Amino acid sequence: MLALLLAVACTNDESALDVQPITVSVDEQPAIAALVPPKIAASGVLRVGTNPPYQPNEFKNPQGQIVGFDVDLMEAVAAVLGLRAKFFESDFDKIIPAIQSGTFDIGISSFTDTLEREKQVDFVTYYRAGVQWVQRAGDHVDPDNACGLRVGVQATTVEDTDEVPAKSAACVAAGKAPIVKEKFDAQDQAVTALLLGKIDAFSADSPVSAYAVTKVAKIGEELELVGPIYDAAPYGIPLPKGSSLGPAVQQAMQYLIDNGYYQQIAEHWGVEAGMIETSQINGAQS
Repeated sequence: MLALLLAVACTNDESALDVQPITVSVDEQPAIAALVPPKIAASGVLRVGTNPPYQPNEFKNPQGQIVGFDVDLMEAVAAVLGLRAKFFESDFDKIIPAIQSGTFDIGISSFTDTLEREKQVDFVTYYRAGVQWVQRAGDHVDPDNACGLRVGVQATTVEDTDEVPAKSAACVAAGKAPIVKEKFDAQDQAVTALLLGKIDAFSADSPVSAYAVTKVAKIGEELELVGPIYDAAPYGIPLPKGSSLGPAVQQAMQYLIDNGYYQQIAEHWGVEAGMIETSQINGAQS
């Protein structure tokens, strides 16, 4: 029975929560669309790199389509710009290099806007998320004292590169065992590993952790959020440095915020807790 439950819990579709994509009707805004680089404007297509599964932000439905909060939001941004968003699945750590090389025009994949990443690309902020740990129900994991525990992360996320290593270093500095960091290519793999007892907890962005807990509960398994939300920081849309696409996307995002489309999409996916009021170019704090 557990194997069946895990198969249902960790597929890359939205059926367990009955959440379907939402389409908002947004008209092109010519003054904003005029900022789009001519080559992109002439093509009529915005090539978007993304890395599913990372529910509820980007993942695949039963038909294999990439859906989620990020996807619906990017489609609305593209509509403001008079473009059609075309999504390309990619490894997370290859999206920024593909933007730099011109393979993608833009990316959206729950990227935390950081000063280090801003050296490579510009970011347009659209959300604010923190880090949230998840444990099996009834366990007693303390994220601030997880020395010696096995903690899952998705490879190349801030949980992998910054948050868990910093907590592990604090353990070592205190003379305790380091955290055993288990890296997974996809977030669903971390959820499965936790349900199977292969790890003691996983660390992910707060909307992703909350969605995972709700989803597995729908099919009879119990996980729970543990500890506070750490290091709240902006999500950003990466795009080429210095490009006029940056101001175009920032103004498009602000138009969606100011006119209620952004809130409509966020509430549909249950992520309204991290909504922002002002979109910025390069809003990293650290």
